[in-house]
Amino acid sequence: MPVTAQDIETALRQALAPQQLEVVDDSHHHAGHAGAGEGSHYTVRITSERFAGLRPVARHRLVYDALASLIPAGIHALAIQARSPAESD
Repeated sequence: MPVTAQDIETALRQALAPQQLEVVDDSHHHAGHAGAGEGSHYTVRITSERFAGLRPVARHRLVYDALASLIPAGIHALAIQARSPAESD
């Protein structure tokens, strides 16, 4: 069964307790491109206290760690925007 945006949202909510979270399936923008058949493309916009004081690479690692079991099940690409509450709009 393919990975859904809801699966990603559930995993991120459990692992990072975000104040804000948006998961967008961008796969339709990549139809016909190389790698499109290898899994889905998603954009993740997340605000969590867990990101406070961390550099972007460390924030992305936390997101990837939270999604570790889902990535081989069908996530081909992730665009991640990770902020702390102090940086939130």
